[in-house]
Amino acid sequence: MKRLMLCMGIALACATAGAANRAPIWSAPAGQTWSAWGGTIGVHWNTDLLANLGVSLGQSSQTIAAPRTGGHADFRPHTWFGVRQSGGLDFAVSNGTLRGFDGGSLTMNGGFVLNLRDGSTIDLRNAVLRVRAGDPNVLDVVSPDGKVWFFSDRIMFQLADNGRSLAIRAADLRISPALAARLGVQESAGWEIADMALNTQVYVRGADQQPAETCSPYPWPNVAVPNEAGQVYQADLFMKSLTVSPVGCQGCTGAAGSGIAAFAPSSTLRNNVNDGTQQQTINDPHGTSSALHTGFVAWHTMFSGNSEPYNNDQHPFLIWNLYRVNANGGISQVGRSGVKHAFVTTNGGCLDSCNHLGGAALGRGCTDTYGTGNNDSTGDMGPRSEIIPAKGQWGRCGSIFDTNCDGNENANGNTDWTQRMKVPEQKLAHTSGDGNSFLFESWYIARDDINIYNSMATMSVNPLFSGSQWSLSGATGYLLGGAIDRWVDPAAPGANAMNTELAASEGHAKVAVKVTDLGGGKWRYNYAVMNFDFARAETQGAEPNLRVVSNKGFDAFKVPVPSGVKILSPAADVGDPNPNLNWTVDVRGGFVNWSTDTSVAGIGDGTHTFPAQLPTLDWGTLYSFSFISNAAPVAGTATLHVALAGSPATYGVATLVPGGGSR
Repeated sequence: MKRLMLCMGIALACATAGAANRAPIWSAPAGQTWSAWGGTIGVHWNTDLLANLGVSLGQSSQTIAAPRTGGHADFRPHTWFGVRQSGGLDFAVSNGTLRGFDGGSLTMNGGFVLNLRDGSTIDLRNAVLRVRAGDPNVLDVVSPDGKVWFFSDRIMFQLADNGRSLAIRAADLRISPALAARLGVQESAGWEIADMALNTQVYVRGADQQPAETCSPYPWPNVAVPNEAGQVYQADLFMKSLTVSPVGCQGCTGAAGSGIAAFAPSSTLRNNVNDGTQQQTINDPHGTSSALHTGFVAWHTMFSGNSEPYNNDQHPFLIWNLYRVNANGGISQVGRSGVKHAFVTTNGGCLDSCNHLGGAALGRGCTDTYGTGNNDSTGDMGPRSEIIPAKGQWGRCGSIFDTNCDGNENANGNTDWTQRMKVPEQKLAHTSGDGNSFLFESWYIARDDINIYNSMATMSVNPLFSGSQWSLSGATGYLLGGAIDRWVDPAAPGANAMNTELAASEGHAKVAVKVTDLGGGKWRYNYAVMNFDFARAETQGAEPNLRVVSNKGFDAFKVPVPSGVKILSPAADVGDPNPNLNWTVDVRGGFVNWSTDTSVAGIGDGTHTFPAQLPTLDWGTLYSFSFISNAAPVAGTATLHVALAGSPATYGVATLVPGGGSR
């Protein structure tokens, strides 16, 4: 059944603007006040993070069977309780968009008791969700003794059952300052500790005086703009803001430990604001779109049916990465996530009141926020190998969500840790002034997006260990673009540095290099190859029943070396804690050649035992390479070899390479 999706995020809802050149096709409902009460509430605790904070789940009472949320099974899963049919949450609705809570509360039947490290407990049985005074987009979770131990934000609603049921598909449940103080971990205030879901009944209680508005067909990408010859609507998303929070730590003991830390972002994007003239979408040097007419971005939930404009359940995808910039000048990727499948858009701050499709399309100037717990959701994450990134396509058939290709969602087999960005804690270890720094990066992939680089952003972070948990604190320097552009700015690379883009129909990659004069006639070459969205894919079938059989990037990186030039200490780093997965290196025939070819193991590197299959450099991934030479840098060309057969087999990219050298 085709469903109307209505979402309420942290931003203001759509404001009215004109649509003079658009023929009316549908009417948006007038403003109303709605109330919700009764139903069920579910909580999925991050038990890893709880344990690291010295908290365990104790007694729970009055649990019930999991409902189906908007027709979807609960694959996270939550623990469910009833909601009393008393009180109620009131919220304002205008032109089909939830504007914010007006007040009220909901009370759980039963709930959890939490056991703290000091032997005390927090009783959340019969807790109340209460609209926070002064902030209508936050629900405080109040225990029966009147204490606010948690609060909920990033609330994403779905209106189903012909508008009679309201479902919260996801909401972050965060630690309050009071609980952080009681735990003795002050920095944990605001950390997301659970994902919350809600199913309740909607009661429409009245209408305001705002008239219904007529709206035109949605301006999907590549559709002609009325009355403007040669102009089409174009999609161009911008990453508006990022924060990052810890989501777990396995066996972590600190800088010398062997544990694994995990992090996830809360990310907000904004659609292009242009409606015939160029305007700045966000405050950033690259915050203005070249697309004069904003196209809507399809945002359909997986398995929700085949809808416009691609006759499938098209939606954006989100990934995130962590990088370490080392004291020797090199950069390495130390963590990478799986793929978050977006499922509904909040459509906040829209510039046209007709710029929403009930949460299934992102309109002009609209924002959308996916919270930490939402992005860390095991039920919505899959492997990167299922996505053809440059085309924004997902191979549903044979994916972990539809293993038998019958068009019905199955349990994906994920655990809490399967798709997380996992970082060895030894990679996080550093001390003040040691010359190491860290960059966190995240981006959205949206079909037909004309500029992938403003859909991503990077910021500096500082790893901090406290108790049993790592966090990424002190986020600064937020900028659009990838981390490789922060390492070497392509517009101002500096001396002995270069950053060059490979732009092809199969996707985008960048090769950056920094060369450092070590003195004594020696030079250190640090290369980084970032595969943003390059993939040569083998597929079967067609959408909506597309299957991605294979999806690979590059399997070799080659740098020319003139005769007489010495190459010392060649190395590769593929960002995996297992050094045996690093590419082999072959120094002969006038080249330094790193590759997945294990038949050359021991040539230039005899320290590792290589497995039969080394990882290819696939999309969303950075590999780094280095050596020391007796030759100063000159302009040259490096070569990237595509892992799968096809044309072309290789791509040349301008970079710096060793010159003639000295003996």
